[in-house]
Amino acid sequence: MSEIPQTDVSRPSALPTAKLSRGNAAQHYVEQSSSEYLDAIEEEWNKRVDMEVETLVEGMVDLIGDKDKFRIAQESFQAQSRAESMVRAANSLLSITHSMKLLLLLSDEAQLAHRRDAELKVVQEERDEARQKVSELLDEILRPTPPS
Repeated sequence: MSEIPQTDVSRPSALPTAKLSRGNAAQHYVEQSSSEYLDAIEEEWNKRVDMEVETLVEGMVDLIGDKDKFRIAQESFQAQSRAESMVRAANSLLSITHSMKLLLLLSDEAQLAHRRDAELKVVQEERDEARQKVSELLDEILRPTPPS
């Protein structure tokens, strides 16, 4: 029986908007420790957020910057395109925020359940060991000693 690496980190592959792992990257995440996995996920989220915020900032600078009316008339189509990409970036940020909220909610519950089950298993094993030891001690006490 092959042993599956255990971790206290949930892997929310069922979230529809979360694009956390693809192809070989998914296998790589399984081989990582919990802290390495969380660091990699955090870095991926940070890159996505930074990219979307940068798109919004660039769009605002282009739309609001100091321009004369002639230049504004020439760039009207470009401004419309930029506005569309800003709306897409804002929607993407909302989606990221939603996914992160779900990840937090779902992983906390799963993590608590996992910890509870692990603790229950440890307590049951300790109980069984204690029963075995008590049984052995009772056998020693109650066993008749042969006359010498």
